[in-house]
Amino acid sequence: MYDLHQLGWYSFQQLSLTVAREVFGQSSMSFLGSNDGGRDGCFVGRWIPTSNKNEIMEGQFVFQCKFTSQANYNLKLSDLKDELPKAKVLVENGLCDIYILITNAGISGRLSEKIQTTLKSVGVKNILVFGADWLTQTINENKRLRRLVPRIYGLGDLSQILDERVYLQGKMLLASLKEELAKVVITGSYQKAAKALDKYGFVLLIGEPAAGKTTIASLLAMGALDQWGASTLKLDTADQVVHHWNPDDPFQFFWIDDAFGVTQYESNLVQNWNHRMPEIKAMIKNGSKFVMTSRDYIYNRARADLKEGAFPMLKESQVVIDVHNLTLIEKRQMLYNHIKLGTQPIEFRKKIKPFLEYIAGLSSFIPETARRLASPFFTKNLYIYEWHLEEFVTKMESFLVEVLDGLDKDSQATLALIYMSNDNLPSPINPKKVHQIEAIKRMGSSLGGCSNALNAMRGNLVQFVYFEDNAFWKFKHPTIGDAFAIHVAQSPELIEVYLQGSQIEKLLNQITCGDVGIEKAIIVPKAFFLLILDRLNRFTSTKSFKSQYLAVWGAKRQLHQFLSNRCSGEFLIKYLESNPTLLEHVTQPGLNLDSVSEVDLACRLHHFNLLPESHRLKFIETVSSYAIKGEDLYALRSSRIRKVFKEEELINLRKKVKDELIPEVANLTKSWQGNYDSTSEADAYMDSLIDIYKTLEEEFKEDSAITDVVKGEIQKVKNWIEENTSDEQKVPKREKLSDAGTVLNVNEERSIFDDIDVI
Repeated sequence: MYDLHQLGWYSFQQLSLTVAREVFGQSSMSFLGSNDGGRDGCFVGRWIPTSNKNEIMEGQFVFQCKFTSQANYNLKLSDLKDELPKAKVLVENGLCDIYILITNAGISGRLSEKIQTTLKSVGVKNILVFGADWLTQTINENKRLRRLVPRIYGLGDLSQILDERVYLQGKMLLASLKEELAKVVITGSYQKAAKALDKYGFVLLIGEPAAGKTTIASLLAMGALDQWGASTLKLDTADQVVHHWNPDDPFQFFWIDDAFGVTQYESNLVQNWNHRMPEIKAMIKNGSKFVMTSRDYIYNRARADLKEGAFPMLKESQVVIDVHNLTLIEKRQMLYNHIKLGTQPIEFRKKIKPFLEYIAGLSSFIPETARRLASPFFTKNLYIYEWHLEEFVTKMESFLVEVLDGLDKDSQATLALIYMSNDNLPSPINPKKVHQIEAIKRMGSSLGGCSNALNAMRGNLVQFVYFEDNAFWKFKHPTIGDAFAIHVAQSPELIEVYLQGSQIEKLLNQITCGDVGIEKAIIVPKAFFLLILDRLNRFTSTKSFKSQYLAVWGAKRQLHQFLSNRCSGEFLIKYLESNPTLLEHVTQPGLNLDSVSEVDLACRLHHFNLLPESHRLKFIETVSSYAIKGEDLYALRSSRIRKVFKEEELINLRKKVKDELIPEVANLTKSWQGNYDSTSEADAYMDSLIDIYKTLEEEFKEDSAITDVVKGEIQKVKNWIEENTSDEQKVPKREKLSDAGTVLNVNEERSIFDDIDVI
């Protein structure tokens, strides 16, 4: 069963008319607003009921929807008293041969007979009456309907909708989303995303915090589960994706939230995606689907480091969807759904009802606005007047910071634990973790106090989720983590607790030593530089890898990335004083210069004049050697590396590449072909060589003799790829997620908020 009484009159009309269109198959059906003269929808045509193939209905069809916000309500004949005179007029004007009533109320057999008798008395030829039971059965039997009106997923029991196998795969993932799915609104951005997923197998959703990226991703995930029986996996990194890939399962659906960093840009994530792109492309080719999300300011930083050559689809505007733009009707519906299904008392709904149209019309309205207005937790000190409401909408972050400032010590300590755990606090809280115990003690709390606070804040500031059979506490929304970072930054005492209590690997992705312009980062002042330096010097192994070798390598890589991107020159001076051997490491980077951590660090040190001349010369000798041999031409195309060179050194490098590498490109191509391992995809294997040749083509674009040679090699490589690529594997056809739903004509005479205060 579905809680259809929670839909509201507008959404119920949308559902009813979508059902009608699917059942009656009329793509040209007209849908009217509220001042309809007794018709919520109509079409002229012919229909043969599936229940009786011998019965044919044709002529003027009229649809009328009757919505009730009362659960388990049974329709009465008196509920239709206003419709009978309208039906009579429609018949007299030749506009009603078949009258179809659709309602979410219960309808008895006796009442159905009375309705038909009454309507026939005013001249209607045929009458069809569909109640809640019929609607429920129709929705359960029609996956397409659920896709067109996906709020249904949040109004019913998922186990009734999904088959047992898929439900078991996805229930832990989507159980926490059920409440939000009940409030969801199909937007233009969702339709674009669904089309991109259907066509390309990949979509990247970008937008400001709280703009609705995760909501759209959850809709696509739900649709993939329901429509395709897809194995849905919500993961964090490219390595996890490759690890969970099953080549024998063409219906895997991968959902990666905050692909390039949660609240700040994390370059190591981008480098990981670059490294794994050959496998990702093979997965998409095999039928897997990918949905990734990213905050807009993080994506703007990431795109400079993403290898578009490795993943050319990122060049396609169709797969990068900006979710910002919302229409007025979309904002109205979001506001209605959240407040109607929220926890606000009826008194609040009555008081705010006259202002809801004003709120929806504000340009700064985002989906998170509706969610917070629906919760007394966020509005307990809110004055219901236009000026205060506008401030609430436009300055949501500052309002949230004020909420956090007013929390008790137990609640603040609890949020600190979640933040220090990088928004993944294992449940139950583990008392053996010394850094957690020490942090909450210094904040005046206890493990018992934090446990109580978690339950008190559940649903408002925090949520309880499962992943791979493990339980975690997370922020209800990433913006809460943003606000907590501001809250921490405002308190020197709290900063010290945070720096002492957090795991060093979490700190490396959340702080900066000095202000280096990273959004949402906690800026560590000079007074705490020595504390951070001490913790960095003790960071020699990461828990991200089981192998000791990889654990040491991973720690060094994370450390280099932190020093390269999150440290001021003043902090780097102190670090070099404590670690003078670092200079030797950065001057001899390995191959794959675009991803090895030593390159960024060498460039950063040079930027602050901290790379001695002898070390600078060693660095350019190393990267130049790679270019001349045709092993790695990143030194030629990277603006960062080129800044380390002097002008005459760049001229000399370019000349050596021209004189020594260009004459050998044919042999280079043969060498790559000879080293090919047939277990990998031919096009993925040759991506790096094509990048080398395209770099040469760009570098010497004014020399036609050179570009002709290089273009010839590129064509040879493409021919070789074609020869070594087997026939494309047939991917099972799937119904599209992107079919358009029903959109009602907007009638300004009746507000969508009419029944917002009706229980």
